[in-house]
Amino acid sequence: MSLSDPRFVALSHWLNQYFAAEVTPSLICGDASFRRYFRIQHLGKHYIVSDSPINLVPIAPFVAIAKAYQAAGLLVPQVLATCNEQGFVLQTDVGEQQLLSVLTQHNVADYYQQALNLLPTIASVTHTELGPLTDYNAEFVQRELMIFVDWLVNTHIDYTLTDNEQQMIATTFEALTQSAMSQPKVGMHRDYHSRNLLLNEDALAVIDFQDAVLGPITYDAVSLLRDCYVRWPDELVQQLMQYHYQLIKQHKLLSQEVDFATYQQWFDLMGLQRHIKAAGIFARLYHRDSKRGYLADIPLTLQYIVDIGSQYPQMAEFSAWVSHVIAPRVAQLAKVNIANQVENNA
Repeated sequence: MSLSDPRFVALSHWLNQYFAAEVTPSLICGDASFRRYFRIQHLGKHYIVSDSPINLVPIAPFVAIAKAYQAAGLLVPQVLATCNEQGFVLQTDVGEQQLLSVLTQHNVADYYQQALNLLPTIASVTHTELGPLTDYNAEFVQRELMIFVDWLVNTHIDYTLTDNEQQMIATTFEALTQSAMSQPKVGMHRDYHSRNLLLNEDALAVIDFQDAVLGPITYDAVSLLRDCYVRWPDELVQQLMQYHYQLIKQHKLLSQEVDFATYQQWFDLMGLQRHIKAAGIFARLYHRDSKRGYLADIPLTLQYIVDIGSQYPQMAEFSAWVSHVIAPRVAQLAKVNIANQVENNA
């Protein structure tokens, strides 16, 4: 960061005024949006400050949900100060280490049970000081699914859909939407995975919750267990899926009449919806936002679609199409991009 970055200059000035001392923000990372995070130190204490261009990423939802989550008993960053004109949010530092960085085959079950145990509390948060959470309705689901068509199919691999393929996609997306809408709705984090959980002594801190909505009860669980960035053995996922099923029944978030087969279908199809959307978002991050790193995550999302989709008759045609038409083109394009990079660096 330098004086040639006007937002960094403005952020530094704002922080210096707040602390009445000169502090130096150190960039931690950006996320899959236009937001950046910095860590600062003052008088032996660590803080996090987020930089969100206010015309692109409003800060009010983050602030409101942080307050609501904290009131519900979740360990989340406490908002200390905001700059509504610029989009800066100063908050407490709840941890430096992502859960993903410590997961192994030996500890993942225990850590994931700990993470699943937080979901009933997250589910209980359906309102903030701004009002009810946004409804994750059928139009919302369809809009997210179309990111796959617009950005991965049309833009990334430059593929022109036939009439039959368009109809197949529409039928598949409708089935996924109906499955999502048939589930009980609860407070939903919407990006609940091991990169958004931080180690804080014996507890897990929750971050990146500003997109919380009111949505399907399996969404956050499948987001965690079928992570877009790491894949765990099917037997482990099945065991943890059972754990979540029993947990939400114990908390009376799911009717006793709903059997596990119904829950698992909801879970699996919700995961497909999320991976279809994610594949499109990863392509959009590259083409629209020049974030190349996410291209490496597309193959895993496509493999989930192929493997899980093949288990359901209503998804089988779409799964096979992704396997035989989309995935090979994505892989071929990746080889071309790597070859071009090597040539440019030579």
